Amino acid sequence: MLLTQEAYKKIDKELAKYPADRRQSAVMSALRIAQQEKGWVSNEVIQDIAEYIGMPPIAVQEVATFYNMYDLKPVGKYKITVCTNLPCALRDGEVVGEYLKEKLGIDYNETTPDGLITLKEGECMGACGDAPVMLVNNLHMCVRMSKERIDEMLEDIKKEEGQS
Repeated sequence: MLLTQEAYKKIDKELAKYPADRRQSAVMSALRIAQQEKGWVSNEVIQDIAEYIGMPPIAVQEVATFYNMYDLKPVGKYKITVCTNLPCALRDGEVVGEYLKEKLGIDYNETTPDGLITLKEGECMGACGDAPVMLVNNLHMCVRMSKERIDEMLEDIKKEEGQS
């Protein structure tokens, strides 16, 4: 077992939501729980989840690789995902993405040298009317992101990390 007992208890709660013959329905939640605990989803974690749920490992791998919210390699403590789909792109999504690259000194799918921030390019986040949109750690949606708001967000991260 690769996860803590706490994580397996959370997965058990998700499994309890489905009939015994539909345990695979909890795979997305299990991957989310594992990623929250480990920071990313390794091949070993995928294998462990497959065994725990009772699914073929390839089926878990298919889910993990299909959805972009699962990280298949280590990421920074803060993962900033910028929506660059057409509605956001038309409302400066690409501009703010380029601004973040410049501010952080990294490209998409890279992590700052201190390991703090990973920058990702994301698919539609369903908030087109609030574009440009970013998602921090798959949990916190940031909307109408101007250069000024990005600066504030980065300052908040630095404060939280005691770097200001």
